[in-house]
Amino acid sequence: MKTAVVLMAYGSPSSPEDIPAYFADIRGGRPASPKAVAELKERYRRIGGGSPLNEITERQRAALERELGVPVYVGMKHWTPRIAEAAERALADGAQRVIGLVLAPHFSHMSVGGYKRQLEEALAGRAELVFVSSYHAFGPFIELLAERVGATDAHVVFTAHSLPERILDDGDPYKKQLLETSRLVAEKAGVESWSFAFQSESSTGEPWLGPDIVDELERVHGEGVRKVLVAPIGFVADHLEIYWDIDVEAREKAAELGVELDRMESLNDDPAFIRVLASVVTEQPVPTR
Repeated sequence: MKTAVVLMAYGSPSSPEDIPAYFADIRGGRPASPKAVAELKERYRRIGGGSPLNEITERQRAALERELGVPVYVGMKHWTPRIAEAAERALADGAQRVIGLVLAPHFSHMSVGGYKRQLEEALAGRAELVFVSSYHAFGPFIELLAERVGATDAHVVFTAHSLPERILDDGDPYKKQLLETSRLVAEKAGVESWSFAFQSESSTGEPWLGPDIVDELERVHGEGVRKVLVAPIGFVADHLEIYWDIDVEAREKAAELGVELDRMESLNDDPAFIRVLASVVTEQPVPTR
């Protein structure tokens, strides 16, 4: 049975001119207001003009393909190449079994579940699908994160992308998985002082999961913390949410409070992370008919 991997990521605009179309795609086709587009453009300008996410994802794809020795195709949720395009390429190249792997370790029906639905629709039963729902507690992944956190005397704030609070009404495992990853990494790294916060909340007029990282910095400062290491465990690559939420907003708040803030280096295409992804893929069961 010929196997292929469809490696999925969120995607980012390729240039400032693409931002309105990208923003509309995130909003289900509804154009954003000129003010919202201008604010997003300004964020990209502040981080150097654009996000490195697409380039990093391609490097991750190529490295994973070399590591596994099977074809790996990139599919983006909100940009090109689309998930459907990746599925069609895999099928055209003869794939009979497709392993779907999202570059997001924690499962939510709203986030990772959306990738799965897109891939299922694209394959339409034309190949066996094995979908990796999460790898948030996968041993090698925890070990790698613990190495990145390292021996530190700082208070560690683990972070991930926020989602609307309503996901918890249906028993969504997202928050629980994030806290489990944080606990396992802290234990493995020997971190005694840590907490968890969300970032990247969107303005949708409804409550989102908190606390926000900026609020968390204020809280720990009030408890006497003067040194913080931010560990964005919900992300596996540098992109806007890393550069803006942490490197700009959180750092500005930390400076205002007199708190020394550092950030864990992103995993990106580190060979150790690629080996983790390869292990995640190879441990998936072979479908039986």
